[in-house]
Amino acid sequence: MTEIKSKAPSQIDEKALSGRDVTVDKPMLVAPKTRDLDQLAGEMESWLAPKLTGAKNIKVHDLSYPLGAGMSHETILFEAEWEQAGQTQRQGMVVRIKPTSQQVYLDDMFDQQYAIMDLLHHNKAVPVAEPLWLEPSPDLLGSPFFVMKRAYGRVAVSFPPYSKQGWLFDAAPAERQRAWSHGVRCLAGIQTVPVSDAAFLRGPRTGSLAEGPDQEIDRWQRYLNWVDPKGELTYLRECFDRLLAARPKNEPEGIVWGDARIGNMMVDNNFDVIAVMDWEQPSLGGALHDLGYWLYTDLMQTTFKDLPRMEGMGTREEVIALWEETCGKSAADVDWYMAFAALKMECMNGRMIAAGTISPATRKVPFGTWVGAMLEKIPGA
Repeated sequence: MTEIKSKAPSQIDEKALSGRDVTVDKPMLVAPKTRDLDQLAGEMESWLAPKLTGAKNIKVHDLSYPLGAGMSHETILFEAEWEQAGQTQRQGMVVRIKPTSQQVYLDDMFDQQYAIMDLLHHNKAVPVAEPLWLEPSPDLLGSPFFVMKRAYGRVAVSFPPYSKQGWLFDAAPAERQRAWSHGVRCLAGIQTVPVSDAAFLRGPRTGSLAEGPDQEIDRWQRYLNWVDPKGELTYLRECFDRLLAARPKNEPEGIVWGDARIGNMMVDNNFDVIAVMDWEQPSLGGALHDLGYWLYTDLMQTTFKDLPRMEGMGTREEVIALWEETCGKSAADVDWYMAFAALKMECMNGRMIAAGTISPATRKVPFGTWVGAMLEKIPGA
């Protein structure tokens, strides 16, 4: 993964965040905030001491922020070394800090983010970074945080678009096809985990009392009201109403990853996925939400940027066929879920504008435009 070791304030490129720009030509820092990494090293050394039983001379070094990803949470990579039983131990780690400002999401799912990663790590259905410790107190870093083992690989970043440049763009078609197929199998693998194992995604601590498919609908209705408290985004609200009126018959149960795209997967040198990342908004909203999100974000990286699909990256039909084959669920009505993914994206864009993360000038079309375009593919909507 491309990294940065600067202590400089976060520099967020407004054009890139608009989702429509292809002029960004190098990975950039998109973290919501940054901090003094030398100070953080000392803080983590002290914090790790009671966690590493019998450890002496703990050293934390090589701290860095990832580039081109990590917009919703402050995420810092580091290396830890210590002496234990006469041996030098080394472990790459990642600290992920709960956001306290410029939040991208409405619902506080920080504890559930840790819990779903822990579940998936032990279930082995999909590869995730192993979560190590959750720190609920804000005393040390100003906010709760958790630490996980670091995975070493490459991520197809969004800024600049991976379909324009970078290691995936430079790869051979067969290598891309391997990364793509393993990515889709991981996407489908989430749907092999019983929803009963994720009971922590139910109840008021998730921000909602809704159950099953209603979880996602309730979450994004509340989200839209959060970003548009005065009801000014009339066309986007009209599109939401049209979505609800056209609610599909096919609503298979399943765990929702929430940010399902190849850009949230780490890939090794063999082009195998070694970590599925960014579990900020999990739910029990149904199996097809992630598939719809994957297909929609693929359009964002290609068609919407006037960029061709790279050879080896599967078509919509190939994604659906492999997903169905792997998880055994039907992808019928997936167009509705793609439209719902477009709604999520438009809501988040509105949030980033409202929070001052990006300028309103970067919004080139009225809110609801992309949802409306996807609704045209749904009979009766």
